[in-house]
Amino acid sequence: MRSILVTGGNGGLGLGIARYFLDHDSDARLWLGVRSNRGHAEALASGFPGRCRVIDLEVTNPDAWKAAVETIVETDGRLDVLVNNAGMHRDCLLAAMPDEAWHSVISSNLDAVFHGCRAVVTPMMRQRFGRIINIASLSAVLPPLGQTNYAAAKAGVVALGQTLAKEVARAGITVNSVLPGFIETDALGDMDEEARKNAKRGIPMRRFGKPEEVAAAVYFLASSDASYVTGAALKIDGGIF
Repeated sequence: MRSILVTGGNGGLGLGIARYFLDHDSDARLWLGVRSNRGHAEALASGFPGRCRVIDLEVTNPDAWKAAVETIVETDGRLDVLVNNAGMHRDCLLAAMPDEAWHSVISSNLDAVFHGCRAVVTPMMRQRFGRIINIASLSAVLPPLGQTNYAAAKAGVVALGQTLAKEVARAGITVNSVLPGFIETDALGDMDEEARKNAKRGIPMRRFGKPEEVAAAVYFLASSDASYVTGAALKIDGGIF
C-alpha cells in the first residue's frame, strides 16, 4: 500500500492526478488535501471507498500541514508520496500590482510548498523512502507579461526542489518539479475563444494538454522506476520551447 497526498485536491489538475493513481495503482491510498470547497473531491472519494479520503489542509498554514501529515501517518502508518499541487494566480502588471496580490500568490504557491516539504521530510526520512513532486508551471522558465508574482513563485518552487533533492538524496527521497503549460482545466475557463486560438498558435502541437498527461508524468516520478531521477524540472507544454 502506498499512501499519497495530493494538495489542491478539489481542482481539475489535482483531481486528474488523484484519479490517475487510483486507476493505475490498486494499492494506492489517496488523500485529497482541500482548503474549503470539498464538492468535487468528495465526489471522487465516494467512488473509491476505503482508497480515497478528503482531508482539510490550508496549505499556507504550517500547523495545518503538521496536523494533516500526523493524521495520514497515524492512519496509514506511512506517507510515501506528496504532490504539491495547490496554488493560485492573480495576474497584474507589476506597476499596478497591490501588495496583497504579490504576497498572496507567493504564499499560496511558494510558501505552501516549503511548509509541505518540511512537514513530510521527517516521516519520509524515518521510512527511508519518499517521493515529492512539486507542480510548478511553464511560467517558471517562460514568464508571460503580468505574472511577476506567479512566475517568481514558481521559479522558486523549482529552485527549492533542486536544493532539497540534494539534501535528502541519501535518505531514499527524490524531489522533482513538473512544469505544465496550457492544460484543459478550470484555470483556463476565463479565456475567450480568440485567446484560446492565439494560445494554441504558440504551441507546436496546436492543442492544450490534458490533466491525465500531466498525471502520467507525476505517476512516473512517484514510482520506483524513477528512483534515479531527482532535482529534475520536467516541462509538459506541447513543445512551446
